[in-house]
Amino acid sequence: MSKIIQLLAEGEYLSTEQMGQVLGMDNAEVEAELKRLKDEGVLLGWIPVLHPEHEDEDTVRAVIEVKINPEREDGFDRIAERISKFDRVESCYLMSGAYDLLVVLRAQNLKRVASFVFEKLASIDGVTSTATHFMLKAYKEQGHLLAQAASEADKPAVSP
Repeated sequence: MSKIIQLLAEGEYLSTEQMGQVLGMDNAEVEAELKRLKDEGVLLGWIPVLHPEHEDEDTVRAVIEVKINPEREDGFDRIAERISKFDRVESCYLMSGAYDLLVVLRAQNLKRVASFVFEKLASIDGVTSTATHFMLKAYKEQGHLLAQAASEADKPAVSP
């Protein structure tokens, strides 16, 4: 694994200079390695991890289980790639078990999730069924714990 990938995977944003200092490389070496990793499709990008409470109040995140009929030539790939191209789909995984694809999406409200499922997803040839689950509350996001543990001072002396 690339030293830069290992450093990025540890989670903190670092400038090129900071990466160089940590890894003992100069800026040109770090920039060249980052370019190589992007060009080779190893490093797809990075995004900040935001606390869900700071999203728009109406934003909805959903997980959709999708059953599909695999195609003779392409198996699950063509349908999975088609679903993945929708902008509101954040992730799409081929799964083992009771369903074939797990689709994660974010939408502005419940109505938009519903319309995506019945207008876009369910109408694709080969999709045989869907089951939508709405995310109600996040406790951990991309490896970051979201809940703040109550301090001992905040706890009542006697619980009911």
